[in-house]
Amino acid sequence: MNTIIPQLRKQNKLSQEELALAVGVTRQTITSIEVGKYTASLVLAYKIAKYFGKSIEEVFDFSDVEGL
Repeated sequence: MNTIIPQLRKQNKLSQEELALAVGVTRQTITSIEVGKYTASLVLAYKIAKYFGKSIEEVFDFSDVEGL
């Protein structure tokens, strides 16, 4: 699943660690989401999107997810 988290972090001058702390996960989790090795849970996706003031669909690209 693709995401615009890296771009949003850069726009907001935010490190992976800072975002991780804000949404209650580890930096490694944010890294894994950004590189596509981990798919965020619905709750985590919501927290990340809400943190940036966006909808889940604006932050995460579901076009390559099967069954949708």
